[in-house]
Amino acid sequence: MSDLRPITLITGASAGIGVALAREFARHGHDLALVARREDRLNDLADEIAATGRPRPLVIKADLAQAGIARRLAEALAAQGAEVQYVVNNAGFGLVGLAASRDRNEQLSMIDLNVRALTELSLAFVESLARHRGGILNVGSMAAFMPGPGMAVYYATKAFVVSFSQALSSELKPRGIRVTALCPGPVPTEFAERAGVKTSSLAPPILTQSPEVVAEQGYAGLMAGQRVVIPGFVNRLVIGLVRFLPRGLVLAALDKRQTRRRSATAS
Repeated sequence: MSDLRPITLITGASAGIGVALAREFARHGHDLALVARREDRLNDLADEIAATGRPRPLVIKADLAQAGIARRLAEALAAQGAEVQYVVNNAGFGLVGLAASRDRNEQLSMIDLNVRALTELSLAFVESLARHRGGILNVGSMAAFMPGPGMAVYYATKAFVVSFSQALSSELKPRGIRVTALCPGPVPTEFAERAGVKTSSLAPPILTQSPEVVAEQGYAGLMAGQRVVIPGFVNRLVIGLVRFLPRGLVLAALDKRQTRRRSATAS
């Protein structure tokens, strides 16, 4: 056993789903370490959680795209007498536009964050996760289950998240570690703005979930040992139907939608 106190590490905790996940884990009694680049927002969230009577979360300002980020986070936690029990890989972003037309370096940076950093942090703390019988919550997307012309690289990164998480769940289950891919549909957060999507063109309201609902269902799914969580009955129904539709039909429908979205964004 370790003398270090168990902690939940949450990336991308400065906005949107990351903030909601931090509040949800804190509500269930977890000590937290919040990671993002915007330290002021992390401190505001840490103060908010501390005001509820919970221990103030650790705040770690970090760029997850930097090499060796897992080692840096582990050292920062150890210096505070803590080690990881749960990893919540929430940090990520998307980009709207044709893959051949968008800036290549920006798309590669998206892969670095959505795929490489998530993979590194999922694998870096396995020993402490096993000691505390904890788990990993990787935030994917409904996009993982279909091709995405108009957001091709983003959709592909989320497909990786789901495939990797499911396989890792099988590998780590014998060690008492749960792994869950949380796959929300459209959520009205800063993510849409970063991707270049107008909120008005985000999605039909019936598919849209609040960050709080996504966080609540993601937490419950992780604790129950679910491999994949898709918040919302209608969203689960859509994904179920997509699996049986001809891929050409799905491609055409998504291409048409993304074309409308790009037009709305440009106007």
